[in-house]
Amino acid sequence: MMLDYGYYNMNCKEGMKEFPDNYFNLAIVDPPYGIRVDTRGRKKGRSKLTIAKDYLPFEGEDLEPPDAEYFDELFRVSKNQIIFGANHFISRIPYDSPCWIVWDKDNGNNDFADCELAWTSFKCSVRRYRYRWQGMIQQNMRDKEYRIHPTQKPVALYEWILNEFTKAGDTILDTHVGSASSLIACRNTGHKFVGFELSEYYFGLSKERYMQEAAQMNLLDFVGST
Repeated sequence: MMLDYGYYNMNCKEGMKEFPDNYFNLAIVDPPYGIRVDTRGRKKGRSKLTIAKDYLPFEGEDLEPPDAEYFDELFRVSKNQIIFGANHFISRIPYDSPCWIVWDKDNGNNDFADCELAWTSFKCSVRRYRYRWQGMIQQNMRDKEYRIHPTQKPVALYEWILNEFTKAGDTILDTHVGSASSLIACRNTGHKFVGFELSEYYFGLSKERYMQEAAQMNLLDFVGST
C-alpha cells in the first residue's frame, strides 16, 4: 500500500489506482502537452539572451497528451485539479471552467510563449501570477534555481498556487513530477504530497534535488533555533 507522503518511480496511471476516490485535496499536474518539446537543443537561438540547454528526452518525448484513462483516474482520486497546458488538449478535459491560471513569464523579446495557462476545477475568476522565467534570467536571481528538466517550472509558482488554492495540511498529487519543483513547494508550505515520475533518469535527478533542498531547509531550521 502506498503512503500519503512519497515519491514513486512508476507509471502514474498504475499508481493512482492504489488510492480511493477523492483521496487528494488537489492535483497539480504538468503532463505532456503533445507539442513535441525539443529536448536536444534544436531550437537554440530563439532568445538572444540565453543559449538553450540540451536535456535528455523524457518519457513519451511529448508526442501525445495523456489519454482518457489518465483523466478518468485523475478526476477520480482528486477533489480538485489544476492542469497545466490544458489549452493544448482542452477537448480531453471533461468540463468548462471560469478559473484559469495565467503564469506570466515576463519573457521579454523572444519567440517563447509569454504565458502558460492552467485549467482549474475551481469556480472563481481567472488568476494571474507574474514570475520571470527566461532561461538564465529568473525573477529571483539571488536564489536562482538550477534547471534539470526541459519543462521545469519555478518553485515559487507552485508555492503561490498552494497558498492561493489549498489549506495547510492538504494532500497534493503530482502525476508528472519532472524536476521536483512541486514537491519542494509542498515541503516549504507544509503540505503532504504524492508524486510520480516515469523516467528513471529524471526520477533520480529530481529526487536528488528534493533531498538537497530538504537538507538545506533542515539546516536553516537548526540555525534559526540556536
